[in-house]
Amino acid sequence: MTLTHEKQWENATWLVTEFVLVGFSNLPDLRTILFMLFFLMYLVTLSGNVTIITIIHMDQTLHTPMYRFLAVLSLSETCYTLVTIPNMLVHLLMESQAISIAGCRAQMFFFLGLGCSHCFLLTLMGYDRYVAICYPLHYSVIMRPTACLCLGALVFCSGFSVALIETSMIFSSPFCGSDHVEHFFCDIAPVLKLSCAESAGKALAIFFLSILVVLVSFLLILLSYAFIVATIVRMPSAAGRHKAFSTCAAHLTVVIVHFGCASIIYLRPESGGNLNQDRLVAVFYTVVTPLLNPVVYTLRNKEVRVALRRTLARSCRIFK
Repeated sequence: MTLTHEKQWENATWLVTEFVLVGFSNLPDLRTILFMLFFLMYLVTLSGNVTIITIIHMDQTLHTPMYRFLAVLSLSETCYTLVTIPNMLVHLLMESQAISIAGCRAQMFFFLGLGCSHCFLLTLMGYDRYVAICYPLHYSVIMRPTACLCLGALVFCSGFSVALIETSMIFSSPFCGSDHVEHFFCDIAPVLKLSCAESAGKALAIFFLSILVVLVSFLLILLSYAFIVATIVRMPSAAGRHKAFSTCAAHLTVVIVHFGCASIIYLRPESGGNLNQDRLVAVFYTVVTPLLNPVVYTLRNKEVRVALRRTLARSCRIFK
C-alpha cells in the first residue's frame, strides 16, 4: 500500500499535516523478531503490574501508604506503556507508519505527563520511606489517608501540567519540510527538529524545565536517603538496620534506572545527536524499564513475596 502524505501549501512553504514515524524501518530483516521480543516483554510487563495491583488490593497487610503508592506506580506504568508500545508493535508489522499531528500531540502529552509524574511519584515514595524510618511514631499521622490522597493528586497534576507546557511549546508552530520523525514515537527532540520556527529557544526552555523535573526530583530523593542512612546507622539492632535497608532497596533500584535513562535523553541541551543511540535508550526506558519495575518490587521486597505466596495459596484452595 502506497502512503500519500497530506501537506498544504501556505506562503510558499509545504506545511506538514501528517508525520511518518521512521521507527525501525532501517531494520527490515529484524522487524518480525523485534515484534515478537517486544510483544513478549510487553505481556510480561502487563502481567507483572496487574499482579502487583491485585496483590496489594487483596492482601490486608499491604494496605499501607508505601504499597498503595506502589500500586499507583504500577497502574501508571501500565498507562505509560500503553501510550507507546502498542503503536510501536503495529508499526513493526505494517508498512504504514503515519500518525496525524493531533495524534502525535496526544501521544507526546500523555508520555511526558506520565513520565514527569513517575519522577514526582518516586520522590513521594522516597519521602514516605523517610517518614517511616526517621519518624516511625508519627508515621500514621503524617501519612494519613487524606494526606496521601492529596499528595498523589498533586503528583499527577504537577506531572501533566509540565507536559502541557512542553507540548504546547512544541506544537505552537507549524511543521514544514520533512515529515519524517526519526523515532518510533513522538518524542521531544525528533518532533521539535521539524518545526518551521526557530527551535533553539524552545529547546533551551524545555531543557531547563527537564532539569527542574528530573534533577530536582532526584536531589530530593537523595536528600531523603541521606536522612534515612543517618538514621539507620544509629540503630542499635543489626536486624533493624537490615529491615530498614531492605524496604528501601527496591525503590532505590527503580530510582537509579528511571532517572539514569531520563538524564541520558533529556538532560542535554542538544538531544538527539546520535539518533540510533537515542532510539536504543528509548527502547530501554519505554520497554525494558517498565518490565524491570514489577520484577524488582516482587523479587527484592519480602512482604510482597510473602503476600504473593499467600494469595496463590488462597487461590489454590478456592479452586480445589
